[in-house]
Amino acid sequence: MLFFTFLRYKIGTCRLLMGQMADRRCRGMMEALLNEYIWQEEYWLPPGIHWQDIEMKEGKGRFPLPRDLIYTLPLAFAFIALRYVFERLIAVPLSKYLGVKDRIWIRAASIPKLETFYKQNSRQPSQSEVVSLGKQCGLSQKKIQTWFRHRRNQDRPSNTKKFCEASWRFVFYLVAFTAGIASLINTPWFWDHRECWRGYPKQPVAMPHYWYYILELGFYLSLLLCVSVDVKRKDFKEQVIHHIATIFLIGFSYCANYVRVGTLVMLVHDSSDFLLESAKMFHYAGWTRTCDSLFVIFSLVFLVTRLVVFPGRVIHTTLVVSLEFFEAFYGYYFFNTLLLVLQALHIFWAYLILRMVYKFMFLGKVERDERSDEESEVDDEEEEPEEEGEECSWEQRKGAINSKLASLANNCVLNNLTNQRTINSRLPKAR
Repeated sequence: MLFFTFLRYKIGTCRLLMGQMADRRCRGMMEALLNEYIWQEEYWLPPGIHWQDIEMKEGKGRFPLPRDLIYTLPLAFAFIALRYVFERLIAVPLSKYLGVKDRIWIRAASIPKLETFYKQNSRQPSQSEVVSLGKQCGLSQKKIQTWFRHRRNQDRPSNTKKFCEASWRFVFYLVAFTAGIASLINTPWFWDHRECWRGYPKQPVAMPHYWYYILELGFYLSLLLCVSVDVKRKDFKEQVIHHIATIFLIGFSYCANYVRVGTLVMLVHDSSDFLLESAKMFHYAGWTRTCDSLFVIFSLVFLVTRLVVFPGRVIHTTLVVSLEFFEAFYGYYFFNTLLLVLQALHIFWAYLILRMVYKFMFLGKVERDERSDEESEVDDEEEEPEEEGEECSWEQRKGAINSKLASLANNCVLNNLTNQRTINSRLPKAR
């Protein structure tokens, strides 16, 4: 009996040792693959520089290490949890205090066949599909179209949801911008961009800049993880591209020790983002004049920082000035490609802003935010009268009328600034 127990113990010990050896062998193979295909020095460092040259040395400060980015994933989930708590404990009460009101939509009747088609096929059926659904359900085409209109309206995000989302981003961008200014105002590269490259890549990173990087990357990861549940806008695809490019930009610049110029990139973006989010908050609350004033300030800051400062100083220093200190390498081209992708998005958004400004300055009219919700608001304005037999309570009709009036009253950003000018141009059309 003792012999068999001893034999079982030996077999178990052998299995454990073999498993540990297999794990080590597996880890060694993974490290070899990473070193061969990803962490090659010519990808990340200028010619003549080796990983050993930028290893952390005692008393020399902290050098960025790729493994530091592992902490950003749990940090992203922590941001999501914090956002959940923030929206319910702070944003929702604040929205009520500021007077945010949600529209009351007419609910679509419960018709299983139409509900199945809506979820599995399309939210906006074609004419042939409307005819087919009408035959299946025994309803007229007009009733089918009305049902889909009401059903789409039910899925519209409420003003409270939009306000909570904007307020969360406003708080982060404001804190990030303030912290960024405080940590960079006394640095030499904030005033002289040549200092971004002096001594590169042997540049130790201060702890405030380390946390600035990690928190920004964690936040953008959380935005990308929540993109499917956030309010979708017309520039949804551009926003996804922006988040992905930003994540790659921050991650790569940290690994390649582009931290100095990376902090400037993040600061330029944060400088206008919190203004836009604050304008959205007051727009949803109905504070039109405050919203218009903030939007004007945001437009000026955005156009100056994204179309002048970013390409004229940041991209110029990465494309041109950096070559005075080292030879071009793969990382140089990759980093500048991402910066140019961001600049292309800046031009796209600047075009939307300038188009709004042009319409109210020269055509005497303005439209709603070009980046409004993905679902067009034409459905609200073209709501057809209900046919006989379609039940609808007075409260629902009253809510629908109030929502239309609210839509007309808040139909555009900057409407108060152009009120005097548009009165004369709209009166003849009204007559």
